[in-house]
Amino acid sequence: MRKLFALSAFAFLLPCLAQAHDHVAAPAGASVQVSDPWVRATVPQQRSTGAFMSLTASSDARLVGVASPAAKVVELHEMTLGADKVMRMRAVEGLDLPAGKPVALTSGGYHVMLIDLAAQVKEGDRVPLTLTVELADGKRESIAVEAVARSLTHGHGAGGGHRH
Repeated sequence: MRKLFALSAFAFLLPCLAQAHDHVAAPAGASVQVSDPWVRATVPQQRSTGAFMSLTASSDARLVGVASPAAKVVELHEMTLGADKVMRMRAVEGLDLPAGKPVALTSGGYHVMLIDLAAQVKEGDRVPLTLTVELADGKRESIAVEAVARSLTHGHGAGGGHRH
């Protein structure tokens, strides 16, 4: 009876564990946890796309770089609303990650830009990213992330959606 219960519990939890793998993408010992990493799928001939996620540092840190074999250029960008009510995007050199506070990379704020893509990013593709984080003591840590490509319309709700 106990074996049957254990097997039933395992069978019930297995899909949850598989789904969780897509949403937490940092090694257990990493000082920064990455949640829900994804990239926006592209249409043929589109040369850029965005990557989005949530970052939570265990101690003060700073995101100082992102790299990916999926694009020739990878930059950290910020979207801001100007006084003229026009959204503007600019590259930034880094992003502070205060200890214990989730920092969201979204389509309407800070995000990662993948520019000059090597190929079309199709829904369901897995795009490798390497985040470089500088810790408070000056040491740098690389975090491998696998972001799943989601549909072109994903994330176009409040505050989301912009064109490059």
